[in-house]
Amino acid sequence: MIIVETIEAIKTRRSVRGFTEKNISDDAIEEILEAGRWAPSGLNNQAWRFIIVRNPDTKVALSKLTEYGPTIKNAPVLIVVFLDKDHMYNYTKDVQSTGACIQNMLLAIHTMGLGGVWLGEILKNKEKVNEVLGAPESHELMAVVALGHPVNKTRVSERKNLNELVFRERFGSHW
Repeated sequence: MIIVETIEAIKTRRSVRGFTEKNISDDAIEEILEAGRWAPSGLNNQAWRFIIVRNPDTKVALSKLTEYGPTIKNAPVLIVVFLDKDHMYNYTKDVQSTGACIQNMLLAIHTMGLGGVWLGEILKNKEKVNEVLGAPESHELMAVVALGHPVNKTRVSERKNLNELVFRERFGSHW
């Protein structure tokens, strides 16, 4: 059943920061971007933009802008995700839809047997990232998605119980 497969993909996806040197095909990248572009966006404006980075020199330059430099340097491919402020209509909604786009791409990466990680710490240097990549001023960095074939490693993650996260309306009591 498809819903079971979807829920299973959501529950089994993990952030992968270690990659083999095996290359990622252009067709795979296109599939990943295709999944991203089908995310919901207000007024269907699709204000996200991408720069694909494979060049080792570019990766080295970007790696110097974050504490996660080794992940950026060693990933075969980076998808740098931007919000195109010239094509947005509501900043908060467009940032949220860009997050949905990134999640779609991460789920696609996972279901393709690849590994990926959403890197946001680099946002502290977003202007420098734009300089390195020659991105237009209208493009605001939202994240870098590093991806590749994962190094074999067991990845586990815990989640809070729903009763810690969900409350009944108005009274604040647990669900």
